[in-house]
Amino acid sequence: MTPSDQDNNNPGTADAQTQPAGGEGEDFDLSESVILVVDDNQQNVELIQAYLDDLPCKVLTAFDGLQAIEIVEDDDQPTPDLILLDVMMPKMSGFDVCRKLKDDPKTRTIPIMMVTALNELGDIERGVESGTDDFVTKPVNKLELITRVKSLLRVRHLKRELDRTEAYIKDIERIEGREG
Repeated sequence: MTPSDQDNNNPGTADAQTQPAGGEGEDFDLSESVILVVDDNQQNVELIQAYLDDLPCKVLTAFDGLQAIEIVEDDDQPTPDLILLDVMMPKMSGFDVCRKLKDDPKTRTIPIMMVTALNELGDIERGVESGTDDFVTKPVNKLELITRVKSLLRVRHLKRELDRTEAYIKDIERIEGREG
């Protein structure tokens, strides 16, 4: 029996809910997550959707940058927890969509992963300057995509938890300030 096997058999050791993302058990509920896939090529959208079928997330789609912005700003749609964004699109490029969303205080915390055939250093720099959180290169590798998606969704989940905790602490401080 290895030391890690011993740890797994001891009561009081970490259970599946405290495993890191990508482990046997996730410590957050992916079924509540919404992913927006944006690409002007229908086949690319369908492929990414098929890859994401392994995750219990809701998937929204857009076929150009303007439609992506409309979906994100639509109060009747759930706000995406992650955007998978093609770079080269008509009407509005992925760089421009990313910049617009990252400049808006209401949407700047949504993680954006650029899915692109571009792999020149200048393209990567332009993506970073526009605010992208990650890149994946076409043709997309399923394992790489799923791993990165889970990681970015976990970051989004942890950011929300942190925001809730900070708000709770401020409420407590405000109440204690009144009583003191």
